[in-house]
Amino acid sequence: MMKIHSVKFNFAMNMLLTVSNFLFPLITFPYVSRVLSPIGTGKVAFAYSIVSYFSIFAAFGVANYGIRACAQVRDDKEKLSKTVQEILLINMVLMSFVYIVYFLGIVFIPELKAEKTLFLISGLNILFTIVGVEWLYKGIEQYFYITIRSIIFKFIAFVLVFTCVKTESDYSGYAFIIIFATVGSGFVNLYNLRKIITIKYFSNYDFKRHLKPMMTFFITTIAVTFYVNVSVALLGFIQGNEEVGYYNAAYRIKDVMVSIVTSLGAVLLPRLSYYIENNMWDKFNDILSKSTQFIFILSLPLVAFCILFAKPSVLILAGSAYLGSIIPLQVLALIIFIVGLSNLTGIQMLIPLKKEKYLCYSVVIAAVINMVLNLILIPEYGAIGAAVSVMVAEASILIYQIYILRAYSQVLFSGVSYMRIIMALALAIIVSIWLNINLNYNETIVFLVSASLFFICYLGVLLLSKEPFIFTILNQIRSKLTKN
Repeated sequence: MMKIHSVKFNFAMNMLLTVSNFLFPLITFPYVSRVLSPIGTGKVAFAYSIVSYFSIFAAFGVANYGIRACAQVRDDKEKLSKTVQEILLINMVLMSFVYIVYFLGIVFIPELKAEKTLFLISGLNILFTIVGVEWLYKGIEQYFYITIRSIIFKFIAFVLVFTCVKTESDYSGYAFIIIFATVGSGFVNLYNLRKIITIKYFSNYDFKRHLKPMMTFFITTIAVTFYVNVSVALLGFIQGNEEVGYYNAAYRIKDVMVSIVTSLGAVLLPRLSYYIENNMWDKFNDILSKSTQFIFILSLPLVAFCILFAKPSVLILAGSAYLGSIIPLQVLALIIFIVGLSNLTGIQMLIPLKKEKYLCYSVVIAAVINMVLNLILIPEYGAIGAAVSVMVAEASILIYQIYILRAYSQVLFSGVSYMRIIMALALAIIVSIWLNINLNYNETIVFLVSASLFFICYLGVLLLSKEPFIFTILNQIRSKLTKN
């Protein structure tokens, strides 16, 4: 079996992966948004939102269930091999049916048939998602392998963007590059599978034991994707591709911030599942407490940053054609904190505790709320209405999950330094606003100076006030350096 690294090492790897995930769009999107225009980027976002539903049916909730199932049996290669084969065979059968429906949709639905090439290319995402068995590598905590492999594919995709996307008509090629960057490494995963599990026939396959939990995760995933992507789909049908382009630009910027905040949760799911399976409750509670502190300290300044610097962020990353993305970004900024906490309560707690049915309930409620709000707000407010709908849906998930996990509230929220964080944020915001008013330089320079001082002031106040979590991290780094 491959080596299981420490949580700190896995977190470092996943942070590197997260940085690469937001660097790729951060560097390429300003170029792509100008070449393809809001209409071109809107077409790609629309196609990706449609394909995502088909991918969900083929995956059948495996993304999180597979991680937990593999983490629980990672010490027994025979059990792990059998578990992986059972789950993969279920996915392969479902994928075959999904592709039949997908191709029929391209033939008979006018909106899909009009962009046949784009949807055929985007459909590769379904195949890559299934054969990639990413859940296995995460379940056995191979974050070093995942990170290095992902960075290589993103670098290749980065080169392809600037060499292949030249005109507004190249949006189909851009769709392929996005798929290649995100899930194209699935074939490498499939090739390396023989190094992790034993490829052989088992006489006692038990597919039934996976179906019920996979169904629960599937319903959860479809509900999450519904309330996230239905906004894009409805914007495309009701308001047109331009509004989709505005919303997509704001959502991309927000996603960068969210991925940073939730990077720890991705690492902790397999480890927490392992702790619960082996009754290691002290370690489970300790990690949850530290995770909460991490989310508060990191997410709140990112929310403030996106609200304060929405306009220069949009202008620099997307261009003046995307001024319609500013207000949606300010609304979506609130999701950074909300999703940070709901990722903790849902992914890091409900799933390892085998209470995934409550996770399912929370997102189904959110999907209903989001759909109703979309139908009310999108016809009148377009991208802004879609942003409000998603934000309210995310908030409903968090409220419900906190209620379900109220017995753990002492573990979760007792260690957070609320006053220190509030003071640090207040000073950082005041300094940034003062600089924006009084600096008479190029807008980009003002943005870079103000943004830099915003985070410097925030971190400085936390250090001066001796915030415990920050000092724990610094002491660990100092200890490592001294030891080396």
